[in-house]
Amino acid sequence: MNTHTIDAKTFQKLFLAGANRINSQKEYINELNVFPVPDGDTGTNMSLTILSAAKEVEKLTDVTIPAVCKAISSGSLRGARGNSGVILSQLFRGFTKAVAKQDALGVEEIASGFNRAVETAYKAVMKPKEGTILTVARGMADKALELVEEDLELIPYCEAVLAYGYEVLSKTPDMLPVLKEAGVVDSGGQGLMEVLQGVVDALTGKVTDVVIPESPAVSAPVTPVKDTGYVAPADIKFGYCTEFIIMLNQPMTEEAEEGFKEYLLSIGDSLVVVADDEICKVHVHTNHPGQAFEKGLTYGALSNMKVDNMRLEHEEKLIKDAEKVAAQQRQQEKEAKKEPPKKIGFIAVSIGEGLTEIFKGLGVDYLIEGGQTMNPSTEDMLNAIEQVNAENIFILPNNKNIILAAEQARDLTEDKNIIVLPTKTIPQGIAAMVGYMPEADVEENQEGMMEGYQDILSGQVTYAVRDTAINGKTIHNGDIMGINDDGIQAVGTDVEETTLELLADMVNEDSELVSLYYGEDVTREEAEKLAARVEERFPELEVETNFGGQPIYYYMISVE
Repeated sequence: MNTHTIDAKTFQKLFLAGANRINSQKEYINELNVFPVPDGDTGTNMSLTILSAAKEVEKLTDVTIPAVCKAISSGSLRGARGNSGVILSQLFRGFTKAVAKQDALGVEEIASGFNRAVETAYKAVMKPKEGTILTVARGMADKALELVEEDLELIPYCEAVLAYGYEVLSKTPDMLPVLKEAGVVDSGGQGLMEVLQGVVDALTGKVTDVVIPESPAVSAPVTPVKDTGYVAPADIKFGYCTEFIIMLNQPMTEEAEEGFKEYLLSIGDSLVVVADDEICKVHVHTNHPGQAFEKGLTYGALSNMKVDNMRLEHEEKLIKDAEKVAAQQRQQEKEAKKEPPKKIGFIAVSIGEGLTEIFKGLGVDYLIEGGQTMNPSTEDMLNAIEQVNAENIFILPNNKNIILAAEQARDLTEDKNIIVLPTKTIPQGIAAMVGYMPEADVEENQEGMMEGYQDILSGQVTYAVRDTAINGKTIHNGDIMGINDDGIQAVGTDVEETTLELLADMVNEDSELVSLYYGEDVTREEAEKLAARVEERFPELEVETNFGGQPIYYYMISVE
């Protein structure tokens, strides 16, 4: 290998090695999440983000630096999940923009890429916080520029930048007191270092075989698909799962895309078509894969063609579920086409049967399931936006770790006005929807809905999954924790007592209403018993209970 530059094939291999490395270390990164709640997902989010890009990079047949850069940028952008995943996608986006026109990468190009990466990522975050992945990335970017002057060969140069990254990472506890108290480094920074460690290991020959694992199906559904039981192979209407990519001769117009979809639905179902200016990805279940390929050829050259006989390879119940979802989606699309777009629509992220029904009752058009252990991706958001037939769409992330993905989807949408209300909790999202006024215009509703949730105090009651010390509180694995907007406020061994202790911290002289949303591990009787104790403890307050059905959290609480 050339010791001075990286060619396109090597660049491809190095990126795949980085993706493989962080995927293998994702659970370790999850464990670094400061809060000991069972929703540590930094490693999962970063791994799924880079694997989305890795799949695109791996598929390349004509491997050039520009092609690899495009695959990295677009794949990570659409697959980005959680704050850490979105920031990682922005780092990739900046790096690839800086080097996309090169034939090979040397130390100067790498330094330029690092600095463009940091610049792009910092711009994507409204209030950058030091002691995070951003700090680690910036430290390496500065070191990369500094080392250019030392005339190092490629491998020593990359090893020196990597070593400095670990040095910066080790200092993150000194920048964020919560990290120091917990005795951990920043999980996002660790994730970035795992990616780059994989890159350097491949560059130096420590890793030679790079195998990208099959990522699970993680797209967020509208509603859970229920078990429908056994289906005989003979009952499968369309037997071949057909996938391919069209390298478009020219950008596909909206009319052309709709015509293409209609044709594919005439020969199959379970259709997914995603197009940008240069490529169109197609998934369809059909009995005539050849006809789908022939139609695709009218728009451009085909690649990554794949046909699976579902009667042989799939569990039939899963196929029936997919057909049901596809039918529902087609029906929604048909209904949307019949009617002109409405003025305002709503998308919300929720989890739990009860909470989903509450949001539906408040007028939300599309519910994306996710939040704690599985953040929706940017592409999930884009799919939801496509389904809502409205000129203006409000998105309620209802989780601080989903806001950036929602904003990224907003920035990628051109044909609709997307407003992201930065709701950080389910109760905030509910309060925002309560504040919606049908007679008001978009601007008035944006202001009114934000005012509606900003005064809401949110709380959650869950259990600890590891020993730690946070906010001066010693926490043991299995303890019950009460968490509000300011962090962990109550720790105990009893759900009721811990919830009451949390409420004592949240209720003030202006409080009027307490809403308890009980989860899947709490019975109605237990929730009503707790409500009675809350009324006894705070007789001046109105208390209401609602079935939320959420996992992980015994109770979600709002005080207003």
